[in-house]
Amino acid sequence: MKLSPMKYKNYTWPHNPRVYTIDYQRQVAVDKVPFGVYRLQDLGRTRRVMRGEGEFVGKNAYAQFGALANVFYREGPGKLIHPLWQTANAHFVELRLKQEPRPDYVSYSFTFWEDLGCYDGKLKEVAQKAQQSEQQDGVVHTVVKGDTLWAIAKRYGVTLEQLLKKNPDIKNPNKIWPGQKVVIK
Repeated sequence: MKLSPMKYKNYTWPHNPRVYTIDYQRQVAVDKVPFGVYRLQDLGRTRRVMRGEGEFVGKNAYAQFGALANVFYREGPGKLIHPLWQTANAHFVELRLKQEPRPDYVSYSFTFWEDLGCYDGKLKEVAQKAQQSEQQDGVVHTVVKGDTLWAIAKRYGVTLEQLLKKNPDIKNPNKIWPGQKVVIK
């Protein structure tokens, strides 16, 4: 089976890398609770990490590696087109020369991180929707690491008792966790 060549931005591999890997990652938080018990909280999927290894062979091997290195030095994400993976918007985050280069042989590895484009408008969209929801429903605070209910109450100028009345789902005022929503008003 003949595969189409791998491409990134304006660079096309003369022949595809010999090894590919893709890592799917999920962020999970662990909260310790009394008596040796813990609770896991799924914080969601994170980026895909795409790696590969290959060689450039022939009289222009080092020139090919140099051309790939020039693409690495260009900032910002680009379109990564792979013969088997789905096309992704990705950042070129690592390029490694794996041996002493010879004029006719270069061994290398690379790493790309998927970019979902949250900073080119989507994040603003999500933030605007959250802000509209808060304006309709009142003020809502999202707990971050280190927050306490007492500190949140003080920040918004309400009493701890008022917070507990607005948040009947909080049974223990000493147990809140990052990502939890606390209704203020």
